[in-house]
Amino acid sequence: MSDSEFSDRKILQSWHRNAAPWVRAIDSASIASRRLVTDAAIVAAARAQNPATLLDVGCGEGWLSRILAGCGMEVLGVDAVPELVQAAQRRAGPGEAYRRLSYEALAGGALSRRFDLLVCNFSLLGKETVERLFAAAPGLLNPGGHLLVQTLHPLEACGEGDYRDGWRPGSWAGLGGEFSEPAPWYFRTLGSWVELFARSGLPVVELREPLHPESGRPASLILCGSPR
Repeated sequence: MSDSEFSDRKILQSWHRNAAPWVRAIDSASIASRRLVTDAAIVAAARAQNPATLLDVGCGEGWLSRILAGCGMEVLGVDAVPELVQAAQRRAGPGEAYRRLSYEALAGGALSRRFDLLVCNFSLLGKETVERLFAAAPGLLNPGGHLLVQTLHPLEACGEGDYRDGWRPGSWAGLGGEFSEPAPWYFRTLGSWVELFARSGLPVVELREPLHPESGRPASLILCGSPR
């Protein structure tokens, strides 16, 4: 196993361990950036595409799927962490369904259906797993469909490190003492994100940089790509 594959696996292990505190953090709206800007930003970006069907990749406990299903979309949420999928299933309402599915299985053709929109909301943390998912994304989209990604803004997330692609140590800073064993994550520059979309046959057609209302700094980066 390569170092990168090992790091990808560590990400999943960390989420298995921290599923319960994550659900509590979402339920209590304790993450300020989500409450102030990024949640509304991804909902607005998804609604702007006016999809009838949507795949929420890395859906977690299902908060985004629930909101978009409430907007009239037919939503399937998938996640590899059983505790998160179970939490989503317990809260599921009309128009939403959830399934335990890894990114590897998704990229390998585990779903036979296609969607108008694929959404990845802060759920793309690895390297090889993410690249395989991107390569498979066009085959999961209906004609005219889109892949929508919200991620950390590279200029803000870079910190004091070099502005170049590479693995970074993880952190649960600001999320309280319940969280443990943060996983590494793979940093991509803005240019690298755009290139990944293009290389996967999904050139970027829209880019958004939601600003934090207090700092005036970019709170996230939202990219939308569509097959050629």
